[in-house]
Amino acid sequence: MNKILKKTELSEDIKDIIVHSPVIARKRKPGQFIILRINETGERIPLTIVDSSPEEGTIRLIFQEIGKTTYALGDLEEGDTILDIAGPLGNPTHIEKFGTVVMVGGGVGVAVVYPVTVAMKAAGNNVISIIGARTHDLMILEREMASVSDRLIVTTDDGSYGMHGFVTDALQALIDEGVKIDLCLAIGPVVMMRAVSSHTEKYNIHTVVSLNSVMIDGTGMCGGCRVTVDEKTRFVCVDGPEFDGHKVDYDELIKRQQAYLPQEKQSLEQYLKEREKGCALDAKSKELQVEK
Repeated sequence: MNKILKKTELSEDIKDIIVHSPVIARKRKPGQFIILRINETGERIPLTIVDSSPEEGTIRLIFQEIGKTTYALGDLEEGDTILDIAGPLGNPTHIEKFGTVVMVGGGVGVAVVYPVTVAMKAAGNNVISIIGARTHDLMILEREMASVSDRLIVTTDDGSYGMHGFVTDALQALIDEGVKIDLCLAIGPVVMMRAVSSHTEKYNIHTVVSLNSVMIDGTGMCGGCRVTVDEKTRFVCVDGPEFDGHKVDYDELIKRQQAYLPQEKQSLEQYLKEREKGCALDAKSKELQVEK
């Protein structure tokens, strides 16, 4: 069983957990992910491996509570176990000395950017990182990103911290400075990756994105994660998760991500009601024990 050894809250709905998974810890490479299932009736969800310790046999996962499974995962505590973790899956990021590499992370996507940033810096690149969030409270891994970057630019949509604006504004500022960018890697919400890719395409800057499509088995069998890249069908789990950002059909990807929104909303609402009911029952049980 995959025991949770440590749990940290990075923000109100973003959790950081260290899980005992020695085989994956020994084999994982930057850019790869796992698929987990909390229990026998749970759905499978993909999460990027943020970090690992082969010596301690642990992997680090960071996730945002959005749907039923991520809320249920967030409800687990240190000492609890996750039934299934399969991985490492997907192709690792191609790492070499490109020159000046700009790493762009948006929201919880910063957790996905981080391990690749570590590898790019170790390969001898000049690493400039741009991380963005809607507000200061949602900013994560700033200290870690600063430690592996030659330069770090922080942006917030509302101006509550760092540069007021979007990551594309910070990217444009670098271009205006005359910075020669040899590679841009952008990871975050699809709309953000589309905006970055559209921006860099105008300047002929090679851009790589990591796609977060609907995924079930992670082995290419189900076909649920199919996307169109360069007018060809690709499967994110086995052909990706990284692709040329200038060749992705983002409109199709967004539509596929929204395909099950009604069911996802219903499932989450039911889970939250059951959780609230469970808490109420626990409280009542404690009252009865006190009365006795």
